[in-house]
Amino acid sequence: MTDSVPAPSPAGTSATLTASAVVKRFGQVVALGGVSLAIHPGESVAIMGPSGSGKSTLLHCLSGILVPEQGTVALGSHQISTMSDARRSRLRRERFGFVFQDGQLIGELPARENVALPLLLAGVSRREALHRADTWLVRLGLSGMEARRPGELSGGQAQRVAIARALVHSPAVIFADEPTGALDQATGHEVMQILTSTARMAGATLVLVTHDINVARWCHRLVEIRDALVHSDTRLEQQEG
Repeated sequence: MTDSVPAPSPAGTSATLTASAVVKRFGQVVALGGVSLAIHPGESVAIMGPSGSGKSTLLHCLSGILVPEQGTVALGSHQISTMSDARRSRLRRERFGFVFQDGQLIGELPARENVALPLLLAGVSRREALHRADTWLVRLGLSGMEARRPGELSGGQAQRVAIARALVHSPAVIFADEPTGALDQATGHEVMQILTSTARMAGATLVLVTHDINVARWCHRLVEIRDALVHSDTRLEQQEG
Protein backbone atom coordinates (compact mmCIF):
# COMPACT_ATOMS: atom_id res chain seq x y z
CA MET A 1 0.00 0.00 0.00
CA THR A 2 1.43 3.37 -1.00
CA ASP A 3 2.69 5.73 1.68
CA SER A 4 1.91 8.85 -0.32
CA VAL A 5 -0.42 11.63 0.75
CA PRO A 6 -3.71 11.91 -1.15
CA ALA A 7 -3.75 14.89 -3.43
CA PRO A 8 -6.44 17.56 -3.20
CA SER A 9 -9.25 17.53 -5.74
CA PRO A 10 -10.77 20.65 -7.32
CA ALA A 11 -14.07 19.95 -5.57
CA GLY A 12 -12.50 19.73 -2.12
CA THR A 13 -12.61 16.36 -0.42
CA SER A 14 -13.11 13.38 -2.70
CA ALA A 15 -12.54 10.40 -0.45
CA THR A 16 -14.37 8.55 2.31
CA LEU A 17 -12.69 8.50 5.73
CA THR A 18 -12.96 5.01 7.22
CA ALA A 19 -12.07 3.22 10.42
CA SER A 20 -12.16 -0.58 10.20
CA ALA A 21 -12.12 -2.67 13.41
CA VAL A 22 -9.89 -0.10 15.13
CA VAL A 23 -8.44 -1.11 18.49
CA LYS A 24 -6.49 1.33 20.67
CA ARG A 25 -5.20 0.66 24.20
CA PHE A 26 -3.46 2.78 26.79
CA GLY A 27 -1.74 0.27 29.03
CA GLN A 28 -4.45 -2.09 30.23
CA VAL A 29 -7.24 0.32 29.32
CA VAL A 30 -9.07 -0.39 26.06
CA ALA A 31 -9.99 3.01 24.62
CA LEU A 32 -11.37 1.61 21.34
CA GLY A 33 -12.46 -2.00 21.20
CA GLY A 34 -12.94 -2.62 17.46
CA VAL A 35 -14.62 0.49 16.04
CA SER A 36 -15.73 0.61 12.41
CA LEU A 37 -17.06 3.79 10.84
CA ALA A 38 -17.34 5.37 7.39
CA ILE A 39 -17.59 9.14 6.97
CA HIS A 40 -18.47 10.20 3.45
CA PRO A 41 -17.24 13.27 1.53
CA GLY A 42 -18.91 16.48 2.67
CA GLU A 43 -20.63 14.91 5.68
CA SER A 44 -20.60 16.44 9.14
CA VAL A 45 -20.46 13.84 11.91
CA ALA A 46 -20.70 14.47 15.64
CA ILE A 47 -19.12 11.94 18.00
CA MET A 48 -20.57 11.85 21.52
CA GLY A 49 -20.19 9.66 24.55
CA PRO A 50 -19.54 9.70 28.31
CA SER A 51 -16.16 10.78 29.64
CA GLY A 52 -13.65 8.03 28.96
CA SER A 53 -15.80 6.35 26.31
CA GLY A 54 -13.17 6.72 23.58
CA LYS A 55 -14.61 9.57 21.51
CA SER A 56 -11.49 11.75 21.54
CA THR A 57 -9.30 8.69 20.96
CA LEU A 58 -11.40 7.89 17.88
CA LEU A 59 -10.93 11.43 16.55
CA HIS A 60 -7.17 11.18 17.15
CA CYS A 61 -6.98 7.85 15.31
CA LEU A 62 -9.06 9.16 12.39
CA SER A 63 -6.77 12.17 12.08
CA GLY A 64 -3.54 10.19 12.30
CA ILE A 65 -2.45 11.70 15.60
CA LEU A 66 -2.64 8.21 17.15
CA VAL A 67 -1.97 4.87 15.45
CA PRO A 68 -4.23 1.92 16.38
CA GLU A 69 -2.78 -1.39 17.58
CA GLN A 70 -5.24 -3.25 15.36
CA GLY A 71 -7.48 -2.32 12.45
CA THR A 72 -7.00 0.38 9.84
CA VAL A 73 -7.81 4.02 9.21
CA ALA A 74 -7.91 5.25 5.62
CA LEU A 75 -8.72 8.30 3.52
CA GLY A 76 -9.94 6.72 0.32
CA SER A 77 -7.37 4.11 -0.70
CA HIS A 78 -4.61 5.68 1.40
CA GLN A 79 -3.94 3.78 4.63
CA ILE A 80 -3.28 6.45 7.26
CA SER A 81 -2.60 3.89 9.99
CA THR A 82 0.35 2.36 8.09
CA MET A 83 1.98 5.62 7.02
CA SER A 84 5.29 6.67 8.51
CA ASP A 85 5.27 9.39 11.14
CA ALA A 86 6.57 11.86 8.57
CA ARG A 87 3.82 11.01 6.05
CA ARG A 88 1.10 11.27 8.69
CA SER A 89 2.46 14.65 9.77
CA ARG A 90 2.41 15.81 6.16
CA LEU A 91 -1.15 14.51 5.73
CA ARG A 92 -2.33 16.42 8.81
CA ARG A 93 -0.57 19.56 7.60
CA GLU A 94 -1.84 19.43 4.01
CA ARG A 95 -5.19 17.62 3.99
CA PHE A 96 -6.63 18.04 7.50
CA GLY A 97 -7.69 21.09 9.49
CA PHE A 98 -8.09 21.23 13.27
CA VAL A 99 -10.22 23.31 15.65
CA PHE A 100 -9.70 22.75 19.38
CA GLN A 101 -11.61 23.78 22.50
CA ASP A 102 -9.20 26.57 23.37
CA GLY A 103 -8.34 27.46 19.78
CA GLN A 104 -4.62 26.80 20.33
CA LEU A 105 -3.71 30.01 18.56
CA ILE A 106 -0.17 31.35 18.92
CA GLY A 107 -0.44 34.26 21.33
CA GLU A 108 2.49 36.23 19.93
CA LEU A 109 1.13 36.26 16.38
CA PRO A 110 -1.64 38.51 14.99
CA ALA A 111 -4.79 36.87 13.67
CA ARG A 112 -3.73 36.98 10.01
CA GLU A 113 -0.43 35.20 10.74
CA ASN A 114 -2.16 32.57 12.86
CA VAL A 115 -4.47 31.86 9.92
CA ALA A 116 -1.64 31.90 7.37
CA LEU A 117 0.50 29.44 9.33
CA PRO A 118 -0.61 26.22 7.54
CA LEU A 119 0.13 27.84 4.19
CA LEU A 120 3.53 29.12 5.29
CA LEU A 121 4.44 25.65 6.58
CA ALA A 122 3.43 24.24 3.19
CA GLY A 123 5.81 26.59 1.39
CA VAL A 124 3.31 29.15 0.10
CA SER A 125 4.85 32.61 -0.28
CA ARG A 126 4.27 34.95 2.64
CA ARG A 127 2.46 37.47 0.44
CA GLU A 128 0.04 34.87 -0.93
CA ALA A 129 -0.46 33.21 2.46
CA LEU A 130 -1.35 36.50 4.15
CA HIS A 131 -3.67 37.46 1.29
CA ARG A 132 -5.57 34.17 1.62
CA ALA A 133 -5.65 34.54 5.41
CA ASP A 134 -7.12 38.03 5.13
CA THR A 135 -9.74 36.74 2.69
CA TRP A 136 -10.88 34.10 5.18
CA LEU A 137 -10.93 36.56 8.08
CA VAL A 138 -13.22 38.83 6.07
CA ARG A 139 -15.49 35.87 5.21
CA LEU A 140 -15.80 35.05 8.89
CA GLY A 141 -16.73 38.57 9.91
CA LEU A 142 -13.34 39.60 11.30
CA SER A 143 -12.54 42.46 8.93
CA GLY A 144 -10.44 45.03 10.76
CA MET A 145 -9.16 42.50 13.29
CA GLU A 146 -6.35 41.06 11.16
CA ALA A 147 -3.63 42.63 13.34
CA ARG A 148 -5.14 41.70 16.69
CA ARG A 149 -3.44 39.05 18.78
CA PRO A 150 -5.48 36.25 20.41
CA GLY A 151 -5.47 38.05 23.77
CA GLU A 152 -7.20 41.01 22.14
CA LEU A 153 -10.08 38.89 20.80
CA SER A 154 -13.22 37.57 22.48
CA GLY A 155 -13.66 33.80 22.83
CA GLY A 156 -15.97 33.67 19.84
CA GLN A 157 -13.66 35.81 17.71
CA ALA A 158 -10.68 33.62 18.60
CA GLN A 159 -12.60 30.50 17.56
CA ARG A 160 -13.46 32.14 14.26
CA VAL A 161 -9.75 32.74 13.72
CA ALA A 162 -9.15 29.06 14.51
CA ILE A 163 -11.85 28.07 11.97
CA ALA A 164 -10.21 30.29 9.34
CA ARG A 165 -6.86 28.63 10.07
CA ALA A 166 -8.46 25.19 9.70
CA LEU A 167 -9.96 26.09 6.31
CA VAL A 168 -7.32 28.32 4.70
CA HIS A 169 -5.47 25.46 2.98
CA SER A 170 -8.64 23.78 1.58
CA PRO A 171 -8.49 20.61 3.71
CA ALA A 172 -10.34 17.41 2.91
CA VAL A 173 -11.41 16.94 6.54
CA ILE A 174 -11.83 19.31 9.48
CA PHE A 175 -11.49 17.75 12.94
CA ALA A 176 -13.06 19.74 15.79
CA ASP A 177 -12.54 18.67 19.42
CA GLU A 178 -15.07 20.36 21.73
CA PRO A 179 -14.94 23.60 19.67
CA THR A 180 -17.60 25.30 21.83
CA GLY A 181 -16.50 23.87 25.19
CA ALA A 182 -15.03 27.15 26.45
CA LEU A 183 -17.84 29.36 25.11
CA ASP A 184 -21.22 30.47 26.43
CA GLN A 185 -24.33 29.07 24.76
CA ALA A 186 -25.01 32.02 22.45
CA THR A 187 -21.41 32.27 21.28
CA GLY A 188 -21.25 28.49 20.86
CA HIS A 189 -24.35 28.63 18.65
CA GLU A 190 -22.68 31.32 16.53
CA VAL A 191 -19.44 29.35 16.23
CA MET A 192 -21.25 26.15 15.19
CA GLN A 193 -23.26 28.04 12.58
CA ILE A 194 -20.03 29.44 11.14
CA LEU A 195 -18.12 26.15 11.37
CA THR A 196 -20.77 24.03 9.66
CA SER A 197 -21.65 26.58 6.99
CA THR A 198 -18.04 27.33 6.06
CA ALA A 199 -17.12 23.63 5.98
CA ARG A 200 -20.08 23.02 3.68
CA MET A 201 -19.10 25.97 1.48
CA ALA A 202 -15.54 24.64 1.24
CA GLY A 203 -16.71 21.10 0.46
CA ALA A 204 -14.90 19.74 3.52
CA THR A 205 -15.91 16.81 5.70
CA LEU A 206 -16.40 17.73 9.37
CA VAL A 207 -15.71 15.34 12.27
CA LEU A 208 -16.69 16.84 15.61
CA VAL A 209 -16.31 15.59 19.19
CA THR A 210 -18.72 17.14 21.70
CA HIS A 211 -20.51 16.42 24.96
CA ASP A 212 -23.38 18.78 24.04
CA ILE A 213 -26.35 17.42 22.07
CA ASN A 214 -27.23 20.95 20.96
CA VAL A 215 -23.82 21.18 19.29
CA ALA A 216 -24.18 17.70 17.78
CA ARG A 217 -27.49 18.69 16.17
CA TRP A 218 -25.64 20.97 13.77
CA CYS A 219 -24.24 17.86 12.07
CA HIS A 220 -25.66 15.35 9.57
CA ARG A 221 -24.98 12.34 11.81
CA LEU A 222 -24.56 11.52 15.49
CA VAL A 223 -22.27 8.63 16.40
CA GLU A 224 -22.46 7.61 20.07
CA ILE A 225 -19.48 5.82 21.62
CA ARG A 226 -19.96 3.77 24.78
CA ASP A 227 -17.56 1.35 26.40
CA ALA A 228 -15.05 1.78 23.55
CA LEU A 229 -17.55 0.74 20.86
CA VAL A 230 -20.04 2.42 18.51
CA HIS A 231 -23.36 2.29 20.38
CA SER A 232 -25.49 4.06 17.75
CA ASP A 233 -25.17 5.91 14.45
CA THR A 234 -28.12 8.21 13.73
CA ARG A 235 -28.94 10.61 10.93
CA LEU A 236 -29.98 14.03 12.19
CA GLU A 237 -32.14 16.79 10.76
CA GLN A 238 -29.97 19.75 9.82
CA GLN A 239 -30.41 22.92 11.84
CA GLU A 240 -30.96 26.12 9.95
CA GLY A 241 -28.67 29.04 10.66
